[in-house]
Amino acid sequence: MEKKAVVLYSGGLDSTTCLAIAREKGFTPYAMSFSYGQRHSVELEKASQFAPISGAAEHQLVNVDLRQIGGSALTSEIPVPKDGVVEGEIPVTYVPARNTIFLSFALGWAEVLGAFDIFVGVNALDYSGYPDCRPEYIAAFETMANLATRAGVQQEGRYRIHAPLLHLSKAEIIRKGLALGVDYRYTHSCYDPTPEGLACGVCDSCRLRLKGFEEAGSADPVAYVVTP
Repeated sequence: MEKKAVVLYSGGLDSTTCLAIAREKGFTPYAMSFSYGQRHSVELEKASQFAPISGAAEHQLVNVDLRQIGGSALTSEIPVPKDGVVEGEIPVTYVPARNTIFLSFALGWAEVLGAFDIFVGVNALDYSGYPDCRPEYIAAFETMANLATRAGVQQEGRYRIHAPLLHLSKAEIIRKGLALGVDYRYTHSCYDPTPEGLACGVCDSCRLRLKGFEEAGSADPVAYVVTP
């Protein structure tokens, strides 16, 4: 019997690895990406390129304009930090309620598909300090999912939010992806790429990615303007 799972799939390194893990665990992935008013569309272009060869049974692109509320360097004209982030502070690249919004859409699609498993590539180790990437957040959303859906209330099944990268370092994530055959050329992580799609190399996301590849002992196959 087919095991369906909705996978939040941005086209970035983590979500692409997460999709590969879902397949490894025997799930048929249904990939969901979001055009949410982010600064660029490079990730979405990568997601569209990679989804057909990643084993996704279907790829949904959802439009939701978070620029209407702003409050983030990714959805407004606030500059993207290029000098690293202050430890213990939530950076301006945090998008208010983004994972809650994304997981809610994924939950709705899962209920329609008859799926009870949702995969999300959040990470609480090598990450930027976002509050919606913590283990307690994932546990709380799973509880809510089983309280707020017809399938959950009628006990047709129990929703599970899978976060297989939660306690892995970026290097461990990369090693896992490479072992599963992920081609990281088809991923993008930069918050502020050039119009040609080159990664800046100095934003927090680029720094974490480059550090991960270095510690994994592998070369990052994407192009950078600057490689610090």
